[in-house]
Amino acid sequence: MQKVDFLQWLREGSINIPAVLLTEYKNMQLTEQELVLLLHVISFSEKGNEFPTPVELSDRMTVSGFECTDMLRTLIQKGFIEIIEGYSSEGIRFERYSLEPLWEKVIQQFMQSRKQEKVQARQEEETDLYTCFENEFGRPLSPFECETLAMWMDDDQHDPLIIKAALREAVISGKLNFRYIDRILFEWKKNGIKTIEQAKSYGRKFRQNQGQTSKAVQQEKRVQSRPVPFYNWLEQ
Repeated sequence: MQKVDFLQWLREGSINIPAVLLTEYKNMQLTEQELVLLLHVISFSEKGNEFPTPVELSDRMTVSGFECTDMLRTLIQKGFIEIIEGYSSEGIRFERYSLEPLWEKVIQQFMQSRKQEKVQARQEEETDLYTCFENEFGRPLSPFECETLAMWMDDDQHDPLIIKAALREAVISGKLNFRYIDRILFEWKKNGIKTIEQAKSYGRKFRQNQGQTSKAVQQEKRVQSRPVPFYNWLEQ
């Protein structure tokens, strides 16, 4: 490529579009031809032509001007673009394509997709949570236990990862029952425990305190069990 050709290529410029438009156009009920037509409308707009004719669009595509006209009409009906009228500073009336409806739909589709992903991830976490409990208990959970798990997540708003951490604490403590796990979750919530790291740290401190308390009790018992020397105060 010669220098002149390269400079011409640079002058052609490029267009900036959200990647989500390419990944979500199918879910937005756009066809490939409609997407390419929109890309050309964007390209014309960025170069100053905000109202390209069907013929101008057709020259860049493999469809006829009549087909471009039909697609533009369809895109307007589906609410992806709209025609806006205005007047120049000289009072000359003009029309242009507004792409704001397209960007609004892209944002809406992006938010909806993220919401669906979160719901799916939540469902997978809940399924995995039930599996973890059944594996630790070595049996299927009872309806009451399933209801308790659901209550922890829905009513108490405990994250499934935190519930798993409470399950591990119960296993470590040798007190594998729902009442003990519920007590752990209650204490964590009261103390503002919201992350796995906080839960692990709190669990270590709790076990250390328990160990120190146990040692103190044992020492006190040993002291109490020692024979007390008898003093004959009369001989003093």
